[in-house]
Amino acid sequence: MVDGGAREHASMAATANVESTADGLLISFAGEWKLETGGPSAESIIDIVASASPVKRATFSTEGLTGWDSSLLVFLAKLENGCAARGLELDRSGLPGGARRLLALARETSERTGARRQARHGRFLMRVGEATVRTFAGAGALLEFIGDVFLASLRLLAGRARFRRKDLVLFLQQAGADAVPIASLISFLVGVILSFIGSVQLARFGAQIYVADLVGIAMARVLGAVMTGVIMAGRTGAAYAAQLGTMQVNDEIDALRTLGISPVECLVLPRMVALAAMMPLLTLYADLMGILGGLTVSVGMLGVGGRQYLTETFAAVHLRQIGIGLFHAAVFGVLVALAGCLRGMRCGRSSAAVGAATTSAVVTGIVWIVVATAIITAGCNVLGI
Repeated sequence: MVDGGAREHASMAATANVESTADGLLISFAGEWKLETGGPSAESIIDIVASASPVKRATFSTEGLTGWDSSLLVFLAKLENGCAARGLELDRSGLPGGARRLLALARETSERTGARRQARHGRFLMRVGEATVRTFAGAGALLEFIGDVFLASLRLLAGRARFRRKDLVLFLQQAGADAVPIASLISFLVGVILSFIGSVQLARFGAQIYVADLVGIAMARVLGAVMTGVIMAGRTGAAYAAQLGTMQVNDEIDALRTLGISPVECLVLPRMVALAAMMPLLTLYADLMGILGGLTVSVGMLGVGGRQYLTETFAAVHLRQIGIGLFHAAVFGVLVALAGCLRGMRCGRSSAAVGAATTSAVVTGIVWIVVATAIITAGCNVLGI
C-alpha cells in the first residue's frame, strides 16, 4: 500500500505488495513465481510506485517467496527500467542471491562494448575531428602490432617462440593445398583474358606469336602474384580475421594473456609464417596456369603451334622475372596475414564486429597489395630490373 496502507496486486499463485515505510517503499513478493503459474504485470506495480511521489527509493522483501524462475527476473527487469525512467532507485539487497547475480549479468551483457550501436549525428567539423582521432589511433595500433610481430619473429629465429607446431602444419595446408583449386581457375582465366586482349592488337601486325611473350612476362613478373594475393586476401585473410575476431568475442585471447602466453606468438606468428611460405609456391603454380590459359587460346584460336608457343615463352621469360614475381608473392603473403590478424585482434566484442573485422581485413589486404605492387614496381624501375 501507499500512504500508510497496503495495495496488493495478486494473481492466482504469485503476489506483489507495495507498502510505504519510513525509508521509502517496500515491494514484497509472495507465492510461486513460475512461468506456469503466472503473476502480476510489472506495469501495474510501476503505476503504483509512480503514484507514491515524492518517494525516491524502494527496497524488496522476499520472505513470502516460495519459488521462482525466469518470470521473476523478467518482472524485475521491467520494474527496474520503469522505475529508472521515473528517477526511483531500487535496492536489490532484499532479493535472492541468484536473482541479483542474474540481473547484474543481464545488465552487464546488454552494455558490453560493441553490443549496441547508436546513430550519432554531429556537426561536420566534429565528425572530421573524430575520424582524424580514429585514424591516428589506428596508425598507432598498427605500429604497435607490427612491433609485436617483429619481436615475435626474432624469437622464432632464436628458437624461443611458443606456438603449437601442429597449428603451423594445419595453416600450411589451408594456405597451400586447399587454395589450389581457386588459384587454378582464376589464373587460367587471367591467362585466357590476356591472350584474347593481346591477340586483338597483335593480329593487326601479324605478330600473334608475341602473345606468348605478353602472357608469360605479365604472369611471371606481376599478375600471377597480384591475382594470387587478391585471392588469398579474400579467402585466407578473411578467415584469419574471422577466427581471431571470434576468439576475441569469446575472451579466448584474454585468457591466453592471463596464462602468460603471447597471443601474437601463439596465434599470429604461425599464420603469417604459413601464408608467407605458401604464397611463392602458389604464385609459381599460378604462373604456370596462366601460361597454360594463354597456350589454350593461342593454339585453339590463333593458329599458333603449341611447341612454338612454349619456345617463345621460354625465350621471353627469364629467371629475373620469376624472381621478381616470387618476391612480390612473399611480400603479399606477409601483408595479407598482417591485415587479417590485425583486424581480428582489434575486433570488437559482438558478432557484428566480427563481420566488420572480416570485411575490413579483405579491404585492407587488397589495398596493401596494390600499394606494395606500386612501390616494388617503382623500385625495380629505378634499379633497372
